[in-house]
Amino acid sequence: MKKTSIKHLTFSHHACLRGLEFYEIEITFLQERLDEIAGDNTGHEVSERIEHFQNQLIIHRNQIDQLKHRIRVNLDQVTAELKQSENYIQQATVEAAEQIGVDYEQEEQLFKTLRQDFNRFAAEWM
Repeated sequence: MKKTSIKHLTFSHHACLRGLEFYEIEITFLQERLDEIAGDNTGHEVSERIEHFQNQLIIHRNQIDQLKHRIRVNLDQVTAELKQSENYIQQATVEAAEQIGVDYEQEEQLFKTLRQDFNRFAAEWM
């Protein structure tokens, strides 16, 4: 049977929360730059790309909110199970925590790709 340290699990969740907070701030900066580009350029070609990036920022903001919620729910579940059984948590709770980690890494990679694409776009139109 595989053992999982509660300290490691909670540390990992808190690290993810800090990372997600960073990406929320980053989205704010990207949105400001996008608004600046939209104000300076009104052509059809740039409007389509602005809308694309606007949609992507909304999607990422929603994904970040969902991940933060899942992390908090999992942390609450860990706390409740530890209080109930004193030293053990359910395997399903551990598996949910592991899936959150996988989903966080995927979101991180997708966001980095978005930021790179956006920076190329911004360099072209600013």
